[in-house]
Amino acid sequence: MNLNKVILIGRLTQEPEARSTPSGQSVTTLRMATNRTWNDQASGQRKEAVEYHTVIAWGRLGEIASQYLRRGGLLMIEGRLQTRNWTGNDNVKRYMTEIIAENLQLGPRSATEGSASYQSSAPASDRAPAAPAPVDDIPIIDENDLPAQAGMTHQGVDEQEVKIKEEDLPF
Repeated sequence: MNLNKVILIGRLTQEPEARSTPSGQSVTTLRMATNRTWNDQASGQRKEAVEYHTVIAWGRLGEIASQYLRRGGLLMIEGRLQTRNWTGNDNVKRYMTEIIAENLQLGPRSATEGSASYQSSAPASDRAPAAPAPVDDIPIIDENDLPAQAGMTHQGVDEQEVKIKEEDLPF
């Protein structure tokens, strides 16, 4: 059995970069950082290492990421590794390993962060501080759950598929 699965929890290091392919398909590039801390056995000091990742989100998943994510925002990405290669102008073969996003979960918004689309147009000094989002309000977005057409439920499954008849059960 083979498995190519990546789960990252980290923060965006820059704003999402949304664009379209020549065929019109939307794609968003996310750059994020994850860190690891440990105590060095030799010195006893606390150490930290940071890894930087490039995440590619296609279609509606990428559109949602570019709409709601901002630099510094916390997120969880579930996806797979993919390595691209090409030959540069100097005839040197180059490689880039990226994470292709299959699911993403937005982190909680802080009280100071908020979303411009949810707040009034009054200056920040005139507004009351935004309350932190409850943990239950953190959306989990799976590329397979996005509604594809009208008549679908919120998870993209036709309601007729959800109903199970007792006579259809094999036992």
